[in-house]
Amino acid sequence: MSSSMKPLVLHAHSTGPNPYKVAVALEALKVPYEVKLWQFGDGPNGLKGPQFLKISENGRVPALEDPNTGVVSWESGACVNYVLRVYDKENVLGPRGDSEQDRVDVEKWIFFLVSSIGPMMGQVNWFRHYHSSRNDDALKRFEEQAYRTFGVLEGQLQSHDGSYVLPGKTMSVVDCHCYPWVYQHGYAQLSVEKYPGIVKWLEAVGGLKEVKAAYEKIPKGQEM
Repeated sequence: MSSSMKPLVLHAHSTGPNPYKVAVALEALKVPYEVKLWQFGDGPNGLKGPQFLKISENGRVPALEDPNTGVVSWESGACVNYVLRVYDKENVLGPRGDSEQDRVDVEKWIFFLVSSIGPMMGQVNWFRHYHSSRNDDALKRFEEQAYRTFGVLEGQLQSHDGSYVLPGKTMSVVDCHCYPWVYQHGYAQLSVEKYPGIVKWLEAVGGLKEVKAAYEKIPKGQEM
C-alpha cells in the first residue's frame, strides 16, 4: 500500500460478528484502518442516532468509510466486496482459480452464510438471550436449523483438508465471512462437539495472525 494512503474507518460495536468479517479482510490485505465503536440506542453515540444514520441509513454495523476514494458502504457483504474490488488486485482472498466454478464456489458459500448460518444463529441468540418471554418451540426450531447448517459446513470441510472452507493453502473471503459467526457458537450455546471438521477449521482460522489482529483491534476502537 502507498505510504500516503489514509486509513479506512470501520464502524463497529464490541459485540456481534459482522464487523469482524470486514476487519479480517482488511488485515489479510494489509489495508490500514481504524475502528470507531458505537453503542446501541438513539443517543449521540448510538447506532440509531442522527450522527450514525448519516453514515448508515439502516442503523446497523458494520459501515466502512474510505477517505482515499470517498466511498461509504454499509452491510458487511457490501463492505467486504468493496474492499476486495479496490484492494485485492492480487486475488489474495478471492476465487481459488480462474474458472466459473471457482467463482461460483466463493459466491455459494458466502450466500449460504448470509442466508442460512448467520440468520439461524442470530435467531438462536435472540430467543435464548433477548426475547421478552420464553419460547421453547421457536428456540428448538432455530437450534435445529443452526445445527443443520453446521452439518452442511462440516460436509464441505470433510471433503478436503478442511483448514479452510474452500480447498487451498490460504484463507479466502469465505472464511472471512463464516468464521466470525461460527466462532460465536459458544455464546449461542450450540455445541460443535459432533463436528470435528468445524473444530479443526475454527482452530486453523482462529490461529491466523490476521484474525487475531482483527479480534484485538475492534474492542480497542475509539468510543464514539
